[in-house]
Amino acid sequence: MADHRRQQLLEIVRSKGFASTQELFRELKASESTIRRDLEHFETLGEVKRTHGGVFYTGSEPKLPHFERNQSQNNQIKQGIANLAATLVEDGDTILLDGGSTTFELAQKLAGRPLQVVTNSLPVSNLFMANYEADLVVLGGNVHLRTGTTIGPYANQMLSELNCRLAFLSVAGIHQDGFYNSNFLLVETEKAMMKAADEVVIVADSTKFGKKSLARLCELSSVHRLVVDSGITDEWKERIRDSGVTLFVTDEND
Repeated sequence: MADHRRQQLLEIVRSKGFASTQELFRELKASESTIRRDLEHFETLGEVKRTHGGVFYTGSEPKLPHFERNQSQNNQIKQGIANLAATLVEDGDTILLDGGSTTFELAQKLAGRPLQVVTNSLPVSNLFMANYEADLVVLGGNVHLRTGTTIGPYANQMLSELNCRLAFLSVAGIHQDGFYNSNFLLVETEKAMMKAADEVVIVADSTKFGKKSLARLCELSSVHRLVVDSGITDEWKERIRDSGVTLFVTDEND
């Protein structure tokens, strides 16, 4: 009985993105204390996030090839990176979020906070659509179906007219001569994001270091901050800091 009720609760929140506590009491015909215990259970599992008057769905990543391939890879590490990156964001900030799997983890951590969010990611925008505390701007353009992101000249044109305090970008590779990603059009849109932001923050796990991908985004010194897990080597720590980038490293236990 309890398991069935909990699955009903999770499906309601998942399908809506956001559900008020009063709505859950009414639809599930359960007491306030029971629903609150169920929400505490799912919040502990990372499936939901409670906020004033309701709850957001923050469960598994969307069913896109890009996310399905990356979901099981270093997921706990990515969550640690997202937790640390979220501390760089202040309430009321205007932020840019791209469509990477680590950036999506960050978006989940930021759900429910009063922010202005600009994104080219359909999964990220769906997450914030139900967030009454957030102002959401979704970039237009061609939809890259594998990643669920908008890219191309229309997205870039919109970005040229915007200004944000922080841009959080994910990358496919970090080499001594710069940051790389796997799609030319995506890289052009991320370059436009960099121009639109006061500060650029790269979020990446340590497996990306020493690797190149199809298209070069920028050199190391072109970003302001890098958030990474504790698997980064001392050699790479020194190289990143020598390039003038502020480095944030998660605890080994994260």
